[in-house]
Amino acid sequence: MLAAGKIGRLAIGDPSIRPDTVSYRVPPLFAQDDRMSEDLPFGSRGGLAVRHHFPVDGDYLLKIRLQRAYTDVVRGMAEPHRLEVRLDKRLLKELTVGGGGKELGPSEQFDYMRNADEGLEIRFRSAAGIVLVGAAFLKEAKVAEGVFLPRPPVASFEHAGKSDTDPAIDSIEIRGPYNGKTPATSPSRRKIFVCEPRDSNDEASCARHIIAGLAHRAYRRPATPADIQTLFQFYEKGRDVGGFDTGIEWVVERVLVAPDFLFRIERDPAGSRVGVAYPVSDLELASRLSFFLWSSLPDGELLDLAERGRLRDPDVLERQVQRMLRDGRSRSLVENFIGQWLYLRNVRGHAPDPNLFVEFDDNLREAFQRETELFVDSQLREDRSVVDLLRANYTFVNERLAKHYDIPNVYGSHFRRITFSDDRRAGLLGHGSILTVTSYAHRTSPVVRGKWLLENLLGAPPPPPPANVPALKENGEGSAPTSVRERLEAHRKNPVCASCHARMDPLGFALENFDAIGKWRSVDDTGKPIDASGVLPDGTAFTGPVEFRRALLARSEEMVFALTEKLLTYAIGRGLEYYDMPAVRAIVHRAAPSEYRWSAILLGIVQSTPFRMRMVQPPPDASVAQARRLPQ
Repeated sequence: MLAAGKIGRLAIGDPSIRPDTVSYRVPPLFAQDDRMSEDLPFGSRGGLAVRHHFPVDGDYLLKIRLQRAYTDVVRGMAEPHRLEVRLDKRLLKELTVGGGGKELGPSEQFDYMRNADEGLEIRFRSAAGIVLVGAAFLKEAKVAEGVFLPRPPVASFEHAGKSDTDPAIDSIEIRGPYNGKTPATSPSRRKIFVCEPRDSNDEASCARHIIAGLAHRAYRRPATPADIQTLFQFYEKGRDVGGFDTGIEWVVERVLVAPDFLFRIERDPAGSRVGVAYPVSDLELASRLSFFLWSSLPDGELLDLAERGRLRDPDVLERQVQRMLRDGRSRSLVENFIGQWLYLRNVRGHAPDPNLFVEFDDNLREAFQRETELFVDSQLREDRSVVDLLRANYTFVNERLAKHYDIPNVYGSHFRRITFSDDRRAGLLGHGSILTVTSYAHRTSPVVRGKWLLENLLGAPPPPPPANVPALKENGEGSAPTSVRERLEAHRKNPVCASCHARMDPLGFALENFDAIGKWRSVDDTGKPIDASGVLPDGTAFTGPVEFRRALLARSEEMVFALTEKLLTYAIGRGLEYYDMPAVRAIVHRAAPSEYRWSAILLGIVQSTPFRMRMVQPPPDASVAQARRLPQ
């Protein structure tokens, strides 16, 4: 209820909203030595760009806080630096910070260094709506005199105490609104207020028109007279409190807590029997389709076709799938699906040991995730074969990621498509994102990587480990260090462990040339040459990621089958059962003539029985009651 109330006030632009503070922070492990975002201008350095929602027309205060060394002094204040603040990429104000305090005594100078960012505030007026707010330093063309000393990594203790480096933004705060007024127009008001009453006599009919439109979109079906009457009662109560706008605000709040909005409700048709499958309605199919491909509500065109009973027509359905895949909203499919399937969501929470991987920073973390998203998105947009996820000879990098991959001649923070000169990093198996989340904080794990491959690319997950299995021994003091391979060989001498590890470990060994943050290496942590050889269960031998990839491509249909299973699970929102397997095989079979292109797989899922039909489930206590009736 609290969330619905806040959203309602923000959507309508309630001028009684109290001033609030929203803070946006730059993660401390971001190196701010280059342009940070495509939303910041060329020639900028560091900072951040955020899309902030200004609820009403009013005055707002923006305050910038700069990063500090562990001595609590602001970095880089010995010289002046120019700082730009922009709204929707238009310059709002240029500030100057630093360069003062040179004539002060030591104590006063220290106070100046601690409080140098106190005056970095801007008061401005903004119209209601979502506005791109950016703050960044101007990048200065300068070369330090003397011997060049590389910048210490941001994860290092040396950087934490360094105060003579370039200044960097820690956070921006946006406070307000002050002197707020109801906006004459805003993106949310334009969508909600599809009519404006001419006078008080016209308010009721206009309110009903607005209510019908809101309920139609939110409930993903035509609004019934009962829906409209329930919401109109809330309008009347709100209008009595604060007028027409307040009445509509109360309607928005009520819609946001309605079960028909919060849940995708699929009702069993009259006369249906338990255990018998039946086609979902056109409106239910529209919701299934939009949440699968867009992770959002169906649009007007989809709802219109569903309401006219035309969406189930095979040709119409195919055209809608193609239209929706061309729409920019289909990027949600890439972000949300691969976030789950490839464990890409784990990148943000993964923390490599900073003592062992001091070069790892949040720039690299963000580049890992962006690379994989751009790569899979390009596969979908170009309608390539899903097998290309394993064999594509290109990727997307910026300067930070290219340096990590030892790719020369890539400069700047923007991502661009590059072609590999060899096959070491071809496809997903060379992506730093996957190699990092399938490692431990301090070392690689052939077990975790092998398990990931079995589950996500081969569709053959190993069983859960038995209870009380001892952990793999780590290298410690007092004994000669051994490689991970040697320790796993000792671990597999336990027959209980060997049955699963014999399947997982060889797959993981194939990727041992990549360390725990995806960097190529030829020796392991003990200084011994990497042994990336292995044998698949069918006897196929390989050495290194290139030969391993070829072995997987020789049985590429297993990967296609596994991906189809994952996509179908994502599409219908439940785990697959044995009775779903014929549908999976049919999707893969029908996609084979097109060489398993994305469009064929996705269309096959949308046309499949699990996606277009559902089964009447017994009441929750039916199985218990039936069991009680069984003879003893």
